[in-house]
Amino acid sequence: MKTLSIVILSYNVKKLLTACLASIPKHKEWEIIVVDNASTDGSAKLATIKNKKNLGFAAGNNIGIQNSSSSFVLLLNPDTMVYPETIETILKYMQSHPEVGAATCRVELPGGSLDYSCHRGFPNPWNSLAHFLNIRSSYSTKNVPNAIHEIDALTGAFALIRKTAGDQVGWLDEDYFWNGEDLDFCYKLKEKGWKIMYIPDVKITHFKGSSAKATKDTSLRWANNSTDAMHIFYRKHLSQKYPFFINWFTYLGIIILKQFRYAKNLH
Repeated sequence: MKTLSIVILSYNVKKLLTACLASIPKHKEWEIIVVDNASTDGSAKLATIKNKKNLGFAAGNNIGIQNSSSSFVLLLNPDTMVYPETIETILKYMQSHPEVGAATCRVELPGGSLDYSCHRGFPNPWNSLAHFLNIRSSYSTKNVPNAIHEIDALTGAFALIRKTAGDQVGWLDEDYFWNGEDLDFCYKLKEKGWKIMYIPDVKITHFKGSSAKATKDTSLRWANNSTDAMHIFYRKHLSQKYPFFINWFTYLGIIILKQFRYAKNLH
C-alpha cells in the first residue's frame, strides 16, 4: 500500500494540468491519479482514468478515490502550483496527529492574497444573512492567524484527507455537481468528531476558476451551481435545526439570490 494518493480531477486545463503535475515532488510511496471529466482540449492524454462525460467535481473525485490505494488522499485541483515541502509538511502533520481527519495549507491566489475557500466557517441563517447584507462574512480573509489552528472547512483545491475518515463519512456527496461538496464533506467530518486543520507554514498557488472558464456560459452556470449548493447544504444539514418560518425565509433568500445573480450575469 502507498502512503499517499494524489487525486487530480481535470477538465479542459491541459497547460495548467501539465504544470501542476510537474510541480509535484516525485516520491516512491506516492501515487498520482488523474481523472479526466471528458475534456476536449487533449488533456485526457495525461489522465489515469477517462470519464465519458463530465460527472462533476464530487463524482469525478470519488472515482479517483475509489481507485486509490493509500492511507491518505490528497484532493488537488489541476489549476494549482505546488511548492517544495508543501505536501510533505501537511502529510507529516497528519501522520503525527491521528485526531485530524483533513488538513490544508495556505492557498494563495496568483496575486498572493489568501483564497477565502481554504479558511471558511460553516453557514447558518444568521451569518448567511449578514454575508448577503455585506455586514459580516464567514468567508472573510481578514485576521486569519498565521499559525496552525482548527477550522470549520477547507477547499477541495487542496485537501489532504485521512482515508479512514473519508470512508467513515462516505466521501464527497454526489448531489453536488460543482460547489459546496467540500463544505458538506467537512461538516460530516466534524459531526463524526474529526478535526480539520489549517497549516499556513506552507502553500500552493491556485489559479482559481480555470476549469469553469473552459465551460460555456460560465457566469450563469456559477450562479446556478452556487445557489443550488446552498439549498442542498441547508436542506441536508440545517433545516432540521430551525423552525418552519426560518427555513421558509432562508429558502426564499436563496431563490432571490439565485435570480439576482442570474439577472446580473445576463448583462
